[in-house]
Amino acid sequence: MSTVNFEEIKTNFINADLDEKIRIYTTTEGLSVEQFRELLKYYPIQHLSKLEKALG
Repeated sequence: MSTVNFEEIKTNFINADLDEKIRIYTTTEGLSVEQFRELLKYYPIQHLSKLEKALG
């Protein structure tokens, strides 16, 4: 199993469109709570309900 490259994931997340952000956030494994929180800083807050629904 390869180690998670958080900086690469974060860069991809920042540059992704909304649907890709949701895909990355919901399918990436091995991140810490702090790393998931870091990604949320780059998520458009007005679309938070879409992310919650995807996680639901």
